[in-house]
Amino acid sequence: MIYPYLHWQIIPIAKRLLINPSCLALGQVANWSCALKLLALDTATEACSAAVLINDEIIERYEIAPRRHAALILPMLEAVLAEAGLNVTQLNALAFGRGPGAFTGIRIASGVIQGIAFAADLPVAPISTLAAIAKDTVYQHGVDRVVATIDARMGEVYWGTYMADADEGVLLVGEEQVCSPNTAPLLAEGEWYGAGSGWLTYAEGLQRRLGITTWWGDSYPRAGDIAMLGAIACQRGETVAAELALPVYLRDKVVNRAS
Repeated sequence: MIYPYLHWQIIPIAKRLLINPSCLALGQVANWSCALKLLALDTATEACSAAVLINDEIIERYEIAPRRHAALILPMLEAVLAEAGLNVTQLNALAFGRGPGAFTGIRIASGVIQGIAFAADLPVAPISTLAAIAKDTVYQHGVDRVVATIDARMGEVYWGTYMADADEGVLLVGEEQVCSPNTAPLLAEGEWYGAGSGWLTYAEGLQRRLGITTWWGDSYPRAGDIAMLGAIACQRGETVAAELALPVYLRDKVVNRAS
């Protein structure tokens, strides 16, 4: 499914991001034997970001910009590609924050990534925004167990528990879900830390439920982390075609009401 309501069409996006239109019909894709070059984006929360990964180097643009994602994301993509000296035909793959998060935000991300992927015939790695929060927390704070949350409004949080993993970056423990802070799943043994906007809004309930005393509520998904997780997904063959680069909402009743 492509989201036409975004009013972005495949070819205009391709031209905006410096794709040579003569390459589009050929489905030109960079050779996988070359150095990995991956473009990533995220618009799922208050934060908006884009990044290019070239081997182990990240070039990123990141801004806290509620309700400005549609205006910012294409200029951010242009900026990171320009700084890397790349155009889209030189990429190997794409990655995006597939949710959970704000309903409109993750649809913007999906629509933009589908447009680029169709135009340049690139595979896509859909990455959990909760996993991206957990990975950033592991890196920034040196912890190995993270309860990642995003404020889901309506008295609930998007929830996922992750452990640091040398091969996967972070490894999901259990399932991602939407839940009330007062009924959040109890944690496995070990020292856990909290991260994400759900902790800012519902710290009292989450602390009472889980006994966690250290948390970072200003942690949002970043395209740089999504790029690194996307590279792991690419290496494992866990990419999808453009038409399958779809949002993950977790909250079915919101999707059903909007459809």
